[in-house]
Amino acid sequence: MATTQANKQWHERAAALSIDGRAFIGGERVWARSEQRFDNLSPIDGRQLGLVARCDGLDVDAAVAAARAAFEDRRWAGQAPAARKRVMIKFADLILAHAGELALLETLDMGKPIKYSQSVDVPAAANCIRWYGEAIDKIYDEIAPTGDNSLALITREPVGVVAAIVPWNYPMIMAAWKIAPALAAGNSVILKPSEKSPLTALRLAEIALEAGLPAGVFNVIPGYGHEAGAALALHMDVDCIGFTGSTKVGKQILQMAGQSNLKRAWTELGGKSANIVCADCPDLDAAVSAAIGSIYFNQGESCNAPSRLFVEASIRDAFLEKALALVPDFAPGDPLDEGTIMGAIVDAAQMKTVMGYIEQGKQAGAKLLAGGEAARTDSGGFYVAPTLFDQVDGSMSIAREEIFGPVLSVLSFTDIDDAVRQANSTQYGLQAAVWTADLSRAIKTARALRAGTVHVNQYDGDDITVPFGGVKQSGNGRDKSLHAFDKYTELKTTWIQIG
Repeated sequence: MATTQANKQWHERAAALSIDGRAFIGGERVWARSEQRFDNLSPIDGRQLGLVARCDGLDVDAAVAAARAAFEDRRWAGQAPAARKRVMIKFADLILAHAGELALLETLDMGKPIKYSQSVDVPAAANCIRWYGEAIDKIYDEIAPTGDNSLALITREPVGVVAAIVPWNYPMIMAAWKIAPALAAGNSVILKPSEKSPLTALRLAEIALEAGLPAGVFNVIPGYGHEAGAALALHMDVDCIGFTGSTKVGKQILQMAGQSNLKRAWTELGGKSANIVCADCPDLDAAVSAAIGSIYFNQGESCNAPSRLFVEASIRDAFLEKALALVPDFAPGDPLDEGTIMGAIVDAAQMKTVMGYIEQGKQAGAKLLAGGEAARTDSGGFYVAPTLFDQVDGSMSIAREEIFGPVLSVLSFTDIDDAVRQANSTQYGLQAAVWTADLSRAIKTARALRAGTVHVNQYDGDDITVPFGGVKQSGNGRDKSLHAFDKYTELKTTWIQIG
């Protein structure tokens, strides 16, 4: 009964919600200078949530000017570290104070279950901002070991104006990963959320201002990538750009950075992560649970999702039997129902992409064991049943290309070297995993896998203290951990002659 009442309350709050889709520039909410707007539709049922400012180059110019002015007069960077720390911690506290509102916006905007918006996305965003706030007065600069007649100081300085372009799958978390270290380092920031999920980003800007962040230090520009995003990447007065999204767009961002002012460009891009389960896996049930839970979490819309499952031939049948028993648990449900664990695909275009890959898998000869069809078709929203393909060949598109949906491809191997070879035969290198009771095999395999993160006997192990990012065409640079400061600071050497 309590759950039913809670679900009713979420629907009532959603119905009463008033959306403010204006941009946030220089501490104020404003419509795009062109007065153009776009519809913000919910993937839950296709209804319009509101209108959002369709920002373009003129709005980017205004945001950059506001950010540059804030940086040059040092209204933020010039504050004592302890003072900036207090603001960041208050920012985190206020996010938690507005947790229900932010969770609802996140769920309505991109379709993820309210269960996870509340328990994962909001707390993770707040924790990220708090952690970097705490780090502000705990990072020391260096003194080089020079001779007695000199003193060489090595100091970190903020790069200046940072543009952050984030995707729609984890709007709050991805925003926090970018803005928290950039702000903690003393930069001014312009955030461009995806046009598919702009609502929490706009609300975060208001909350940051309430926390004491000076006007102009944090700006949010909603709009389309080819308009607002491209204008940021090409802008001559943006010093650094951090991007999370597709490999295709990441390449364009890097090209635009070179075409303009050689701004720093950091990209966290696509993935086709390999999950390798050996016959000596110490806990087969745990491996099955992780494989199924990780691929269908967030509707499969995760860059690090283990979408390629390599199972040693001798345990393949046993593994698949256990896996298929879990798949029905992830049947899509109403995202505003607290019992739902898989929600809606973000929009019609992404659903069409996912369904297209499923059809390609069928045509290529992969064996469809579960799913493969649209779900909740009477809802008006966009839902895909959890899908599992067996007998997948590495040459198939479903084994090579990032689908970004609830589709798992199962491949077999006979020895670990074969598994590593197959795992590495992709343009991506974001994450991977190996399940084995043999410590030597685990270490050798982890070293051989070309990925930014390798999990051993688990998947999705995560903490703000460890870096996140990939190799090859999964991008460059790292989000999270103290290493993220490397992206948003410049090293300066000050050489002082003594005597």
